[in-house]
Amino acid sequence: MSKKNDYVQIHRTVLTPDLRSKNLPEETHTKPLEMWVKGYLQEESANVGDSVTVITRTGRVAQGTLCDEAPHFEHSWGKLIPELLHVGDQVREIVFGGEE
Repeated sequence: MSKKNDYVQIHRTVLTPDLRSKNLPEETHTKPLEMWVKGYLQEESANVGDSVTVITRTGRVAQGTLCDEAPHFEHSWGKLIPELLHVGDQVREIVFGGEE
């Protein structure tokens, strides 16, 4: 359960497929336009799935369904590519002519 001023993430459907432009590619206009926003919970308490209001770090007010408590980044830049380990050294060699 989240409490007032906890940092949370909300979700909201902005446009349903029937309201989206027909000029979009087929795989796009048949899907809803959705948004996810992070901000500080304004309700005294809420559970995931509740309709809530948040204030973002830039001061914007947004409403939606609470979907995550204490959100964090889960992305990466992928797996290590061993060939790229030495690219920086090679660039310095080419640009600056090797050892100092």
